[in-house]
Amino acid sequence: MNLALLFDDDFISDNKVRLYGRRHQQILAIHKSVIGDTVKVGKLNENIGIGVISALNENFVELDIDIELNQLPPAPLPMRLITALARPPMMRRIFSAAAEFGIKDIVVINTNRVEKSFWQSPSLAEEKINELLYLGLEQAKDTIMPTVTFYKRFRPFVEDDLPALLTNTKALIAHPQSETSCPRGLSEHITLAVGPEGGFIPFEVEQFLAAGFEAIDMGPRIYKVENAISILTAKLLV
Repeated sequence: MNLALLFDDDFISDNKVRLYGRRHQQILAIHKSVIGDTVKVGKLNENIGIGVISALNENFVELDIDIELNQLPPAPLPMRLITALARPPMMRRIFSAAAEFGIKDIVVINTNRVEKSFWQSPSLAEEKINELLYLGLEQAKDTIMPTVTFYKRFRPFVEDDLPALLTNTKALIAHPQSETSCPRGLSEHITLAVGPEGGFIPFEVEQFLAAGFEAIDMGPRIYKVENAISILTAKLLV
């Protein structure tokens, strides 16, 4: 935890917070902090600053917000991620990594190769997803919460919702059969579509191309979805 993310209900006064649970244990057991130590803090969707430990025991830690929260969080990554719903363990890693990368718009869709049972996973509950996003934000010293949107029907998404998402963005779809190599170091906003394990079926690729996407290839290797997202993000924007 490189930053302790703060929420409204953490504040017990205007300049003091009390933390329990995971954040408390990180400060107590992992960082082995003591009273008087400083902790990097940031309020959700607001700025970053410093907290000073004023009380610490087995139950909670209290921080005095000694310096005004006046540091801006890092700039968001100029990317929207469209990803097919993956297996729950992989999807959890994707959520956390996307928040860590600075992706602020995550769109999760259904495709032909997505197992129906995935949509019933308890890990898709809002509070579970938020916990993963918080972890990614804390790792990256960020405070701005990503939005996550789900579309359970592919064709209505492509026909009704996708066109509005493509305004002022370069739309790219990862597709192994493409003759176009993945571009590097783009400066414009990108909407990136990544398929499930096994990839998009031809009909789905055709639908994306008809909507204005350009297919790009990552080379001869086939990657897990989470790794493909990481590699594509690095190539496209770094």
